[in-house]
Amino acid sequence: MAPNTSRSIMAGALRARTPAWLLAGCAALSCTSAGAQSVGAPQAAGPAAALAAAPAGTTPAITDPQTTGAVAGADLTPALDEDFNRLNRREETIDGLRTRIDPDAGEATGIRIGSFVLKPALSETFNHERQKTGGNSQSRSFLETGLKGSLTSDWSRHQLSVTGEAVLQDNISGAGEEEPRADIDAELRLDLSDETIARLKAGYSFEREDASDPNAIANAESQSGVNTYRLGAAVERDLGLIRGSVGIDFERWTYGDVELDNGTRLSQKDRDRSIGTLTGRVGYELSPALIPFLEASAGKSIYDLRRDTFGFERSYQNYAGRAGMEVDLGEKLNGELALGYETFRFDDARLGDLDGLSVDGRVNWSPRRGTDVLFGVLTYLDPSTTPGDAGSMNYELTNVVTQQLRSTLVGRFSNSLTLSDFPADAASSDETTWRTGAGLTWDMSRYLALTGDVSYERTNRERGASSDTTRVGVGLTLRR
Repeated sequence: MAPNTSRSIMAGALRARTPAWLLAGCAALSCTSAGAQSVGAPQAAGPAAALAAAPAGTTPAITDPQTTGAVAGADLTPALDEDFNRLNRREETIDGLRTRIDPDAGEATGIRIGSFVLKPALSETFNHERQKTGGNSQSRSFLETGLKGSLTSDWSRHQLSVTGEAVLQDNISGAGEEEPRADIDAELRLDLSDETIARLKAGYSFEREDASDPNAIANAESQSGVNTYRLGAAVERDLGLIRGSVGIDFERWTYGDVELDNGTRLSQKDRDRSIGTLTGRVGYELSPALIPFLEASAGKSIYDLRRDTFGFERSYQNYAGRAGMEVDLGEKLNGELALGYETFRFDDARLGDLDGLSVDGRVNWSPRRGTDVLFGVLTYLDPSTTPGDAGSMNYELTNVVTQQLRSTLVGRFSNSLTLSDFPADAASSDETTWRTGAGLTWDMSRYLALTGDVSYERTNRERGASSDTTRVGVGLTLRR
């Protein structure tokens, strides 16, 4: 049989098996079967050949290999063809273009421990600090050693994550109190079903009370060390358009002795307390990106000693209600903001109640690639140790901007404002604390970075001397 005859028979068989709607579409592409050109017709060499073959005054449709249009297998390069057949394709950017930069390219790979990945970092920083209160000032130079890291599971279901940081300071010269601190948190997420998630949390923090804090002890050589223990459990349920959650949190606060400048120690055990809080929340999904919600909480704080050193019963109950909005627009904008009212009712009637407007939230915004902006606001109670004062309602606003200046150079700029609002008849005065800082991190390699930071803090008091703290530091960070 002649070659041309066999080709005609094969082409007819293909037409007989091809649906009419597909043949019509193929006719526009000058083909006779799905994904193939006319039998015996020469194949185009690419977009340039298509332009050359087009009638004068018309623009031919050129198929983009990264779209869903029909493409002949011969037109695909081996690498592109392999990517199309892969089930888990590489992540694409918002505009549909394939990501050209590996987001983990400059990060340390971590240490694989079974089904976990450990990412530790060790830093050593030289700092100089100057503190001024009223007409008195003091300076110190010190070394700060930090150890931080994360341990994250790599499970197909559920997840356990542990993050921690510890910092030690060692004065080299000058006078000033060393400020060690530590923080560790663990969370176990249990995927009970497609609609139900449970979370178990535990944590511990340590810090030394700031000498400028309203509860700090005057003429102290070393302020009290504050230990905080945290436990929590929550269940989240997705009921279609309705989403609900309920959680319980427990905190334990303990205070160490204060070392006075005359060599004696002052006990702070009357400040030790335990706090339990129950929180419920319900939200309605207007869209996947917008979820308004209502939240209510009730808690109880119980002091170890019924009465403090001055005879006041400082245990209290607290109640709060909030209404807010969750926003999730992907990497560009996500977070939540809630407004509400909160009240604290103390067991001792002489202390009076504390109540006021509450504002809580956290919003992440990325106006462009390489720029990340954080806005945060928090409302909390700071119990007082002053006789007759219940404490203050504190409002803390935070803003952090991170900018990738180069592929290996990242800049940071941060601001925070804390307003301490005492009742009008309180012996303590209102305070305003403003903090600002800037820093640079240069990744010399995947495992070694050079850091530089400068910060300034000012506290203004309605009564009493204001204070200023300036700090500058430079150091190295070793990562794995």
